[in-house]
Amino acid sequence: MDSWIIVPSIIVLIGVIVGLIVFYVMRIKKKDNEKETDYQAIFSVGFIWIPVGVVFMVTINPGLGVALMALGIVYIAIGLAHKDTWKIHKKDH
Repeated sequence: MDSWIIVPSIIVLIGVIVGLIVFYVMRIKKKDNEKETDYQAIFSVGFIWIPVGVVFMVTINPGLGVALMALGIVYIAIGLAHKDTWKIHKKDH
């Protein structure tokens, strides 16, 4: 094998192994400390990704911009689908 193939293969293999270890550790940690997903935050993040996508589409790469805008729309849809779990913060006067 050529050394140009061996080195990237080893780097990818190490990355995959580290990724699997991190995934396993996070899964164990989640079982110990179950928390509820904050869908209102996901909804808000969706509104951030849409303008970021527009900026990327105009300045850097139209394909990347459309992908980021689509990601924002998906986040907004996920947040709205679980709107009943949102915690509304009201100020008491």
